[in-house]
Amino acid sequence: MLSEIAQQISELVAENAKGYTALYECEKALAEAEYELDTTEQKAFIVAQGTVADRQAIARLKAAENRLQRDLRRAELNRVRVKIKSIETGLMALGTQARLLQAEMKL
Repeated sequence: MLSEIAQQISELVAENAKGYTALYECEKALAEAEYELDTTEQKAFIVAQGTVADRQAIARLKAAENRLQRDLRRAELNRVRVKIKSIETGLMALGTQARLLQAEMKL
């Protein structure tokens, strides 16, 4: 039983290590998406005609696809964070199980 727990811990540690790379990639993709959104929206605002409210509305419409991409990148980042958190929780649970088994074996 302890060897199974040790194997599971090893697998979760390896998965967790991958998670930090995935987290970085998601953060980078989100930053790029936010840059694209800001750039597109500001350029559209500059070239739009009308009142400030009209120009803002036009800019938001022209940047809608970029906003969607930004929101999708944010959702992906949140999903990776939740996965990392669940792996860390699993590691803590397995560590507790291992300590309990060791205590039982000493009795």
